[in-house]
Amino acid sequence: MKKILIIEDEANVVNLLKRGLEEDGYDVSVAMDGAIGLDMAVTHAFDLLIVDLMLPGINGIEICKQLRAGNNPLPILMLTALGSTENIVTGLDSGADDYLVKPFKLAELQARIRNLLRRNNNNTLVPNASNTLICADLSMDIDTKITARAGKEIVLTATEFRLLEYLLRNQAKVLSRMDILEYVWGVTFNMSTNVVDVYINYLRKKIDKDFEPKLIQTVVGMGYILKS
Repeated sequence: MKKILIIEDEANVVNLLKRGLEEDGYDVSVAMDGAIGLDMAVTHAFDLLIVDLMLPGINGIEICKQLRAGNNPLPILMLTALGSTENIVTGLDSGADDYLVKPFKLAELQARIRNLLRRNNNNTLVPNASNTLICADLSMDIDTKITARAGKEIVLTATEFRLLEYLLRNQAKVLSRMDILEYVWGVTFNMSTNVVDVYINYLRKKIDKDFEPKLIQTVVGMGYILKS
């Protein structure tokens, strides 16, 4: 049974989410304070986190930042009443994998949860060479979700994994920001968003910073390319 943590301070939203997700077969835990929720996310094993942006104690942005700073790959779905492009980008930049604006339909939330859990499927399977993507000394096993460079395992969030997988599957090909937005996030944001650049920077810090050669390259005015 998949375990979901909800960090939300609105009782009516909590009741709606808990009832609907438990009916779907999830094991649901709740925290109505940001600091308590962050502690639960760090000290317990969950498969997914649903977090509100505005919270007492510590807000959702800070929770995401602290989890990602600790290399916690927990998939995060952020909820908020703030639906501007700027707010969405801020949420994603902080480390959230998806963003849903209130009010929302439960069916949409459930679909987004299923999508995030599919992305982050960590079931250990027998490795299959045909499902291993390689560029220089960087490797990604699609089955086991293990990524490594020069033999050193690299921990990725679900979104980072999906982005790197897309780059690896299209290595030596220039990918525009719009290409990446549509594939990784499944939606088209305003072209002014820099969420792609932010996540490319996250990946560079993990797979390029301490290694040579640098694999992720910027093609000015066009996008990004992965090549050795």
